[in-house]
Amino acid sequence: MIDERVRKLCRNVVNYSCRVKPGDRVLIETTGTPDYLASGLIDAVYEAGGLPFYGLGRQAVTRSWLMQASKEQIEDQTRWDSARMRDMQAYVSFRGGDNATELSDVPSDKMELYNSIYSKQVHHDLRVKHTNWCVLRWPTPAMAQQAGMSTQAFEDFYFDVCNLDYEKMSRAMDALKDLMDRTDKVRITGPGTDLTFSIRDIGAVKCDGHMNIPDGEVYSAPVKDSVNGVISYNTPSFHDGFRYEDIVLEFKDGKIIRAEGNDTERLNKVFDTDEGARYVGEFSLGVNPFINRSMGDILFDEKIAGSLHFTPGASYDDAYNGNESAVHWDLVLVQTEDQGGGEIWFDDQLIRKNGIFVLDELKGLNPENLK
Repeated sequence: MIDERVRKLCRNVVNYSCRVKPGDRVLIETTGTPDYLASGLIDAVYEAGGLPFYGLGRQAVTRSWLMQASKEQIEDQTRWDSARMRDMQAYVSFRGGDNATELSDVPSDKMELYNSIYSKQVHHDLRVKHTNWCVLRWPTPAMAQQAGMSTQAFEDFYFDVCNLDYEKMSRAMDALKDLMDRTDKVRITGPGTDLTFSIRDIGAVKCDGHMNIPDGEVYSAPVKDSVNGVISYNTPSFHDGFRYEDIVLEFKDGKIIRAEGNDTERLNKVFDTDEGARYVGEFSLGVNPFINRSMGDILFDEKIAGSLHFTPGASYDDAYNGNESAVHWDLVLVQTEDQGGGEIWFDDQLIRKNGIFVLDELKGLNPENLK
């Protein structure tokens, strides 16, 4: 029997997030999740009048395939899966698994091929641009351990976060979106951070439960060549199965000219993937009131209340700054007081201090007003 919290989440994803209509073809992909979750999603799609299609993934199997995969194999898989994705009106993916670092020993050249060919074409070019999609994590003991929580406490936290009243959050986001739409100059300060850039005429987008869950961010992008200064991220980040920490990036005229971290050589290989990987494609403010510290998972961490992420790589079409890349790496800086604090200024006006919005029109986004 399906837990009522799971059934509610499945219906929210299908009806609110993906807006499934009668006759819509919906691709459901699950990795490392229980069978009852996929069944709940399939039931919810049928209830909405949609046509569900299903794919099962396993990270350990993907690792085995990638270890020796040729470029031709990856291109073939890309062609086949692209044809399927083109037929879909909606896409749902739940990702779980016992080991967040399962792909960490796949050779870097194989991961670069996979990201630049398969991920870019199937997901960035087709799924992101042409379907109503939603990507979620599934709570596992491994995630609970990574977050430093018991399995039961993490599950309770997970369902609080994911079944949040996103319509209420969406209304509160309107004022921040309007302000970002009008803003030119942005300045970010904090420990090891003093960064300036422009978001003029880029526009802002609300993330209010329609693409990722958990959700809770408003994003834009910097004018490509406008970024100058230094940013010191204080949140660990997994990329291709490796845990990066203490990342510091220095920019000049939009380009990363210095990148350091716990594995500086490996870090710079990511930024050398292509020309666009050393430019930034997204600037976003996190506002989810139930996420108040790093979970070690980007779908959670980029939504931390009082955080921002400043993302090397490709920009999104709806906040486009001209940057193209196979990379889109959300790196997070938390500016709450217990994490060292910091300030965000829009056109020389302080809008957020130590993770708390100070403008009256934005105070509805502070955690006590969204729970």
